[in-house]
Amino acid sequence: MSPATHDVVNQPPPLVGHDIAADAALLEGVAREGAGWATDDLHRLGKFGGGSEPQRWAEEANRHEPRLVTHDRYGHRVDEVEFHPAWHRLMEVAVGEGLAAAPWADRRAGAHVARAAGMFTWSQVEAGHSCPISMTYAVVPALRNAPELAAVYEPLLTSRAYDPGLRAPAAKRGLLAGMGMTEKQGGSDVRANSTTATPAADGTYRLRGHKWFTSAPMCDLFLVLAQAPAGLSCFLVPRVLPDGERNTFRIQRLKDKLGNRSNASSEPEFDDTVGWLVGDEGKGVRTIIEMVSMTRLDCVTGSASGMRAALVQAVHHARHRSAFGGPLIGKPLMRNVLADLAVESEAATALALRLAGAVDRGVRGDAQERAFGRLAIAVGKFWVCKRQPAVVGEALECLGGNGYVEESGLPRLYRDAPLNSIWEGSGNVQALDVLRAMRRDPGSLDAFRAEVAAASGADARLDAATARLTALLGDGEDLETDARRVVERMAVVLQGSLLVRHAPAAVADAFCASRLGGDWGHTFGTLPRGADTAAIVERAMPA
Repeated sequence: MSPATHDVVNQPPPLVGHDIAADAALLEGVAREGAGWATDDLHRLGKFGGGSEPQRWAEEANRHEPRLVTHDRYGHRVDEVEFHPAWHRLMEVAVGEGLAAAPWADRRAGAHVARAAGMFTWSQVEAGHSCPISMTYAVVPALRNAPELAAVYEPLLTSRAYDPGLRAPAAKRGLLAGMGMTEKQGGSDVRANSTTATPAADGTYRLRGHKWFTSAPMCDLFLVLAQAPAGLSCFLVPRVLPDGERNTFRIQRLKDKLGNRSNASSEPEFDDTVGWLVGDEGKGVRTIIEMVSMTRLDCVTGSASGMRAALVQAVHHARHRSAFGGPLIGKPLMRNVLADLAVESEAATALALRLAGAVDRGVRGDAQERAFGRLAIAVGKFWVCKRQPAVVGEALECLGGNGYVEESGLPRLYRDAPLNSIWEGSGNVQALDVLRAMRRDPGSLDAFRAEVAAASGADARLDAATARLTALLGDGEDLETDARRVVERMAVVLQGSLLVRHAPAAVADAFCASRLGGDWGHTFGTLPRGADTAAIVERAMPA
């Protein structure tokens, strides 16, 4: 027997068996936004998600990528996508936990907050499958512009039954929904779309054209933009018609994407494809924007979730790894890096839950919260989603070479990190949408200012940053050139207001000193000397 060449020592144990939801920033925000009643369910989901089986599903769903099947063995078009069983297990949990459209059928105050917290928790296991879950959640308010269609499909969209496979919608126990907006020639400029919708004698429309980036093509229903006689309009397009016949939905190929590999994104073509009008002809953007707003909320939640997942990996590694004479977590510089990441993560979490609270109260009739959400969701989507790649990259570096190998899970987080900033309108689109919202709906800016002002006088650095923002907003000259600067400042001032009011003093002080007071470098790990990094890192520890 040959002697062992080395013993394995000073390697962290696997991060398994923990409760993902044991996150102080998450639980405090959930209670604050009116969903404290969901805490037990969150812990149950968090403990399950922290187990070895869901982690194995996540790895398998990304290693065994979706496969397009255009024809059956006899030459008939089927246009189906096959997924690994692990994908279906992830989807089954998400739908069963009410993370799809269930809140729209839940009368309890805080239902949308509870759902956002569940998405935040479960997406840390695997992010790709959250795409169809998010679109199913988001479709309901847009579909309500066609009450007769909503009456048929909403009960199945809000179901907690995951029922995969293409069949007549009414024959299924639950439905999933997607959207088809962008085309080759226009991208986010959907008014350049060329897909046409021709009225038919039976009251439906016939669509002809293509879509460039339609994710989750095995969903049962899609909201699709097409040019009707009165202009760009929104249509409900099912994969299978009510009589059981397949609707024409020819999948040309699946995208070969940077990340989000477990989820299929496709290029479908329509040819005499049947669709039902949703909303008024010529008002397609106005109709589908209600869906887009909800998926943007999930972009914020998803990016906050991805930041937290990466932070937990970094803190876990530093807690169990020793170097240069002691535990990494005790080294002042490493602790500064971890604390800086934790401050960014908590700011993102607080904002995501505040936005979910605005949606929840808005759908229950609170006009002030609706106005705040109209503006703040776009602000949050711009900023939080842009912070995710930097946070994940720095967290990966905390593990050194151990973080650069696939087994760590961090390369997958890193590849997924840019997605939310692109999906539902990239940075410039978000920034311009914020300017547009302020111009068209001055009440949304009033609501935003009221939210920030709730912390007035609590921190001089926040007050000074708010004054600078007010001056910038008052300068009407060429505001479009400064759009990113404006929205970035809006975001950090809003996060500062939330943290000053609701976070521990160590977190709020570090945020205000660095993000608002300017005592910060250009990389993570440059918090000022007075920051209580030990307290911040302790709060961020995975349970």
